[in-house]
Amino acid sequence: MNTNCEQPAEFLRSIIASANLALEVSAEEVAEGCRLNLEGPDADLLISQGGELLEALQHLVNQVFIRELPRGQRVVCDAEGFRATREAELRAMAKHAAERVRSTGAPFMFGPMTANERRIIHLALGDEGDLSTESIGEGQARKLKVSLRK
Repeated sequence: MNTNCEQPAEFLRSIIASANLALEVSAEEVAEGCRLNLEGPDADLLISQGGELLEALQHLVNQVFIRELPRGQRVVCDAEGFRATREAELRAMAKHAAERVRSTGAPFMFGPMTANERRIIHLALGDEGDLSTESIGEGQARKLKVSLRK
């Protein structure tokens, strides 16, 4: 295990133990920093409601360890492959939005999304020279708009 991942993994284990959740935490170094994988009988609690609790745990761990991680690195928490599945969904949604904007010429507005979800769509459409993406709104009501580049 990477030394950058040891402390965040231990911190997450202590939260899980305090909450009496039946989950195991494993850590691995990945391109974006550190991935903490949670597995066990209580994993469904983390991924229900669109992964709200998983997102909250990830936010908490990142707030605690952001200064200790190398610049541009972050901690990603996943449960039962939820993030990979959600990322594939978001990439498909981005492709659909791009096709729709190109065929109608009208901007496409996604519903409220987390910062991480918006980031995935921004990245998925980043190489599309004829399209632009923009985050609009405040807080939890923040949305992403895809439009033709002027």
